[in-house]
Amino acid sequence: MSYPVAFEMDYVKRRSRLSTFFRYILIWPHLFFAFFYSIAFYVVWILSWFALLFTARWPASLYGFSGGFLRYLTRVTAYFYLGVDRYPPFSGADDDSYPVRVHIAPPQIRYSRLKVLFRMIYAILAMVIRYAMAIVIGFVSFLSWFAIVVTGRQPESLQDALKFALSYTTRADALIFLITETYPPISENS
Repeated sequence: MSYPVAFEMDYVKRRSRLSTFFRYILIWPHLFFAFFYSIAFYVVWILSWFALLFTARWPASLYGFSGGFLRYLTRVTAYFYLGVDRYPPFSGADDDSYPVRVHIAPPQIRYSRLKVLFRMIYAILAMVIRYAMAIVIGFVSFLSWFAIVVTGRQPESLQDALKFALSYTTRADALIFLITETYPPISENS
């Protein structure tokens, strides 16, 4: 794994018309859960920012929590935007059986305090690209919804576009969440 955060999403040609049609209703329990999970994450993010700024090291428990939040957020996003049909677990634990996987390397020994201090400025370009990827995700999801509801299949080209955009989004989130200080490459192979 060259970049410290790797994204994988399995392609399944045959898709559920019923769960796709009702996806915006099925997601509600996760939106409710994600609301409270994100509040806890922001508290952890602030604590981590101070810890990294003063010690240049991640506290292990906070790193694990942040990585779990990134995994959970990625799974829910992939489900919501029709990347997968399988309902995501209410957990950020590493799960190789789920069709969307986020592998996170252990924390570095030391982090740059300067990059931590100016993270929101340092990450501006990644946030702009992430915003563009969000537009791609929304457009591809819109097309996928119609394709799946009508034919019961998702074209591989739409799945590839969604995978590409979700992959970058996940890696950009890792930069914003302080999990990595390395700028995310545009593609997984970079």
